[in-house]
Amino acid sequence: MRIISHRALREFIGFHPQAEAALQGWRRVIEKNHFAHWAALKSVFNTVDKVGELAVFDIGGNKYRLIAHLRFEAQIVYIKAVLTHRDYDKGDWRT
Repeated sequence: MRIISHRALREFIGFHPQAEAALQGWRRVIEKNHFAHWAALKSVFNTVDKVGELAVFDIGGNKYRLIAHLRFEAQIVYIKAVLTHRDYDKGDWRT
């Protein structure tokens, strides 16, 4: 799959450098695989949840959340936000 864009990752890592290894690991797995549907994604990322039209990935042992819109037919991942678990719980990302 192809990630559009890496900006959210870079910005989050800028503020949370300890998250870099976990986020780059997630990125490598996404970019090296073809996920035809939700079940295929869930088989690799067993902690991913579907929230409406968005996918919410637990990253770094549940320390971080990556929120993305996935287009399986086009093999594209649009990153909406990368948040700490605490910021995710505030719910501001839903708007």
